[in-house]
Amino acid sequence: MGKARLRSIHVHPVKALRGLAPPEAEVEPWGLAGDRRWMLVDDGGKVVTQRQWPRLASAAAELLPGGGVRLSAPGADPLAVPVPDPGETVTVELFRDKVQVTPAATEAAHAWCGAYLGAPARLVYLDDPATRRPVDPAYARPGETVSFADGYPLLLTTTASLDALNSLIARGEHAAEGPLPMNRFRPNVVIDGTGAWEEDGWSRVTIGEVAFRVAKPSGRCVVTTTDQDSAVRGREPLHTLGRHRRQGGKLLFGQNLVPLSRGTIRTGDPVTVDG
Repeated sequence: MGKARLRSIHVHPVKALRGLAPPEAEVEPWGLAGDRRWMLVDDGGKVVTQRQWPRLASAAAELLPGGGVRLSAPGADPLAVPVPDPGETVTVELFRDKVQVTPAATEAAHAWCGAYLGAPARLVYLDDPATRRPVDPAYARPGETVSFADGYPLLLTTTASLDALNSLIARGEHAAEGPLPMNRFRPNVVIDGTGAWEEDGWSRVTIGEVAFRVAKPSGRCVVTTTDQDSAVRGREPLHTLGRHRRQGGKLLFGQNLVPLSRGTIRTGDPVTVDG
């Protein structure tokens, strides 16, 4: 590996909505500060994501001081939603997990989300990420927890692997869909200066002052086929990943990370592989 550096940081305040690219971020045990602490659920209490609703790609969430969010979307007036006061929690379903959450305190927040989706929806908040949701025990160490992210505190991708994937797409039957941008994969940290697929062999990595354990490769879903600007779906990258990056029934791109320490990461930070 050459001089690897942190190219960009990505925080998604509301799961499935468009995120932010700040120049720095605080790393907490369960992920980047402010990342995926909010999410939408349907009237049955099940998580709502771009898997079912690609148009969520066109909605955005901006972090407000104190952890609230400002929601915006085409055709909708922006809405500021504060962090709810501590109170009674409700149980929702996030894939296979049942998680205790706090609903947004104002009906306006739920109404805004439902109106944008065109279906009943509620906005909920993860009040205590240190206790509410453990990392998958098959890949976790005792006490590790995660926010509303799919399964792990952070997702790492590399520009070299995206370039390699785009080269494969360019030679395939859906070449017209490429090249794909990195936002298809909704990572938290993007690394420059590595070889293609080099991250497959990592077990521990340090970004700036913060060390991370590499838990497992990231298995990709239909969200990656959704254009994050237009919300239109295609065939790639899953078609090409299925031919070249299939392992154990999963289509792999990126690595899931668990922080080993707290600290602040900044774009341009050096990246070192410790194992």
